[in-house]
Amino acid sequence: MKRIILKAREEARLLAGHPWVYDNEVARILGPQGPASLEPGETADVESAGKTYIGRALVNPHSKIIARIYSPSKEGIDKGFFKRRIRQALERRTSYDLHRESARIVFGEGDFLPGLIIDRFVGWEAREAAKEEGPLSFERAEATLGPPGSWLSMQFLSYGMDSRRDIIISALEEVLENLPLGKAARPLGRPQGIVEKSAASFREREGLIPREGLMAGTFPVGGILIHENRFPFGVDLVQGQKTGYFLDQKENRLNLQRWVQPGARVLDGCAYTGSFGIHAARFGAASICAVDSSAEALAQGMYNARLNAVADRFIPVEGDIFAVLRSYERDRERFDLIILDPPAFAKTRASLEGALRGYKEINLRSLKLLKKGGVLVSCSCSHAVDEGAFKTMVAEAARDAEARLQQLDFRYQAQDHPILIGYDESLYLKCGVYRVV
Repeated sequence: MKRIILKAREEARLLAGHPWVYDNEVARILGPQGPASLEPGETADVESAGKTYIGRALVNPHSKIIARIYSPSKEGIDKGFFKRRIRQALERRTSYDLHRESARIVFGEGDFLPGLIIDRFVGWEAREAAKEEGPLSFERAEATLGPPGSWLSMQFLSYGMDSRRDIIISALEEVLENLPLGKAARPLGRPQGIVEKSAASFREREGLIPREGLMAGTFPVGGILIHENRFPFGVDLVQGQKTGYFLDQKENRLNLQRWVQPGARVLDGCAYTGSFGIHAARFGAASICAVDSSAEALAQGMYNARLNAVADRFIPVEGDIFAVLRSYERDRERFDLIILDPPAFAKTRASLEGALRGYKEINLRSLKLLKKGGVLVSCSCSHAVDEGAFKTMVAEAARDAEARLQQLDFRYQAQDHPILIGYDESLYLKCGVYRVV
């Protein structure tokens, strides 16, 4: 086994639980016979300059993250390893009924499988569901369409995981078919299809080409129908962004029921397929202005609005969020609730300054559009923007907008996206709730 020896005083962050070793932290690579070089995808042991053992890692000498620690011990990484880690990840998600709920079942480093993301979607073929009239509850869908199926959306974001694709999928299918879960103590079962969504910029940094498409089984033309917080939504895993649907906000969307007043006028900024706005409408809002730059996403949003019988209250607005907010300000539009869920403006620390300017701009404009007593739900999915920087940005936006804010709540990503202490990148989603007072 090769050994990665760190430079002096580079071990503290790793011993505190961070799993990444950067190339500029490495002093030398040693093999059994002396100095050696690393091969992409192989395993190596990581040691401090003082010979303290830190862990075993998957390596890639072509990446700035030269090693990703997957175990604090000298553990092999065979099929049995993947079965254990996937089983443990599923058993940690006890707050979800995975027989009925869609969820992220593996969250990379947060589940000690660095660079591997697996979302599992539970539902029915959308074309079959469309034959039913009115909002289709899970219970009615099950009664009329039969038991739900399941589909997986996977991302292989590190060389070590990508080079073990076949063994991971085999281990995953065995666990899903055999591990009893939930009150019924029955397995989740083999998925109908597996879709790969490995087009993220992470792969480019690993020297991997983007890859998307059906890996196994089938995926229905027209997508699938899932339920989030008991509300139906159409999802297209093949055409959708990231893994196909943003499961990380499901608990924050449910939390909207605390802030939506009957008859409220709502602005859903960066609405994508309308999940936040449709939740607000189901909770009693009178109108939803859903703003997004993608006509395709808004069309899916209108489809979702029809599924939930709120299409008469769902107003799609195609355009750049910055331009739309400025136009609303000129027209003296006012809203009771504004939701901002923009894409990650800061993908790296180097882009942080510009990203904070962008976040501040949309928050400032939104605050000027809120009625007194109105509520702002402001989100950032940029891990480089930590909680302190985010709250400072909101405070500066409020100052410049001459608005006084009361913080009502502060939230993070859903529990199926676990936050690993010592690995700050796992806490990426911030969601602040503020009232103009």
